[in-house]
Amino acid sequence: MTEHGGHIEQSLNRVAFSATVHCLTGCAIGEVLGMIIGTALGWGDFQTIALAVVLAFFFGYSLTMIPLLRSGIALAAAIPVALAADTISITIMEIVDNAIMLLIPGAMEAGLDNFRFWGSLAAALLIAGAAAYPVNRHLIERGRGHAVVHQYH
Repeated sequence: MTEHGGHIEQSLNRVAFSATVHCLTGCAIGEVLGMIIGTALGWGDFQTIALAVVLAFFFGYSLTMIPLLRSGIALAAAIPVALAADTISITIMEIVDNAIMLLIPGAMEAGLDNFRFWGSLAAALLIAGAAAYPVNRHLIERGRGHAVVHQYH
């Protein structure tokens, strides 16, 4: 690979990593909040996960839309950009992290004061981010996914 090609590859990797961390941040906020609320209220796994997923999408899309709205883009224009940028990434992360939480014995049943809960959630989110990274990279390389947001910066 040429020096120039190597630079492009590093740049693509950096943008994909940044996009993945961005999506993971929104997912993590929603997941943690949803898991805390569901666990504190004594909800079952399904209800807790449903709330966590809804909140993960809400916060994921919000973190993309806030800078767009601050730059003067109308809400009606920002919504489709956020949907195009984040939907696939958030979906992958939500499937992976919630599946892991369900597969780790006792993770969903552990209380908020239990390391099993927090350790499992942290591991699940990190694995979910790793699962979404190659997809984000592929989308960005083709001018899709988070690349859609960059044209507004």
